[in-house]
Amino acid sequence: MKQASIKKNFLMNALLALSNALFPLITYMHVSRALLTVGMGKFSFATSLIAWFSMFAQLGIPEYGVRACAKVRDNREELTRTAHELLLINLMTNAAVYLVFFLSLAVVPRLQGEKTLYILMSTTILLTSLGMEWLYKGLEQYTYITVRSIVCKVIALALVFLLVREEKDYIIYGVLSIFAASASNVLNLAFAHRHIGFRPVGKYNLARHMRPVLVFFAMACATTIYTNLDILMLGFLRSEADVGIYNASVRVKSLLVSVITSLGTVLLPRASYYVHHGRMEDFRDVSRKALRFVFLAAAPCMTFFFLFAEPAIRVLSGAEFLPAARPMRLLMPTLLLIGVTNILGFEIMVPTDREKLVLYSVVAGALVDLILNAALIPAYSAAGAAFSTLIAEAAVLLIQLWFLRKETPGIFAGIPYTKILAALLPAVLLSFWTVRLGLHDFLTLAIAAALFFGGYGAALLVAHEPMAVEAVGFLQKALRKRLKK
Repeated sequence: MKQASIKKNFLMNALLALSNALFPLITYMHVSRALLTVGMGKFSFATSLIAWFSMFAQLGIPEYGVRACAKVRDNREELTRTAHELLLINLMTNAAVYLVFFLSLAVVPRLQGEKTLYILMSTTILLTSLGMEWLYKGLEQYTYITVRSIVCKVIALALVFLLVREEKDYIIYGVLSIFAASASNVLNLAFAHRHIGFRPVGKYNLARHMRPVLVFFAMACATTIYTNLDILMLGFLRSEADVGIYNASVRVKSLLVSVITSLGTVLLPRASYYVHHGRMEDFRDVSRKALRFVFLAAAPCMTFFFLFAEPAIRVLSGAEFLPAARPMRLLMPTLLLIGVTNILGFEIMVPTDREKLVLYSVVAGALVDLILNAALIPAYSAAGAAFSTLIAEAAVLLIQLWFLRKETPGIFAGIPYTKILAALLPAVLLSFWTVRLGLHDFLTLAIAAALFFGGYGAALLVAHEPMAVEAVGFLQKALRKRLKK
């Protein structure tokens, strides 16, 4: 199978990541004003709750499946067998999870009030399994994944603005969020015949996948704990209004993380392919480039939104959510921490069959997050949850660096720390004064962003930073091709 360009894959996956984050972000600007803190809190609690059940239903297959399919991508029969085996495992875990889910709705008092919302949101569990996104990612079909996902989200976005008008419409918003996230999975199933056969190929061996799948599942458990536990504990220990405020602080962080980690997502199947075929120099080269990108992208993003947290919150959520600015600032350093651990864990350790080390690091992070959440949320609410997440992410990074201590000098070679810091200085000086103009928050944020990121990019180009120069060249080449058509 012909391999797609890494640059094209990254561009498509970055667009996909942007659409995945921008849809809830854009709709949030509308629905937060319609549903208010209580309505948004109900939706956020339901989303977090279903994420826990989905984690058990998927059993680590979304991550493991990418690597497994990438290794056998050149053999259609073996690819078909692998896909069939993983889908069968997934459907069996779905049946068990749905049984526990409906029992929980029947016996847990906290889940009695919004059963309709919880049941509707749970459909994402089955649709995610049937969608086999891991198959398409393993085959690097990022153009297809991106196009069909964006189309579904645009349709859902229009419906949100038409149908979600007041606080009681939180169930409608839940249904439309399901459509945006899962409608494309139906298309995945319909078009899967282009890559695999639907007829049984025989010699199935589900057991061969169980050990690595369970390792990935354990990783997913730990990751879900320190990405969803804060919202769940806020809901139980504080109030739905506190959940709504914290959710506002997480929105921007989630958008930026999805873009920063998009290159690592693209490189996982390629890195697995390189390792499987013994192309270790190519593997090390893409790893170094990925880390360079993370530092170049995360540093300006976390700096800008740290400086402009208040106007960003007012634009996205309204003045009612202004207390979210403090936890948002606490979360900004996690952009760099998550970006680096994503590369170290899923683009270096996983392709080289060291996923157990990734598991140890995320389990440690989950434990840190659990302990700190229990200690800080009762007193500090959303800010306590944000600080707990920050320390948990730092713990994950430190442990991964310890595991890779012999490889660290080579992995981090070539990262332009001095150029990044030098480029941030003019970016801050160019933009920070805009808060004194007294303009509408949206205009302030737009002008500041143009000056900040424009100044940062220009400074990198003046310093002849190779990745910035390469990015501009790639865009110029793409534009010339477009103009010639």
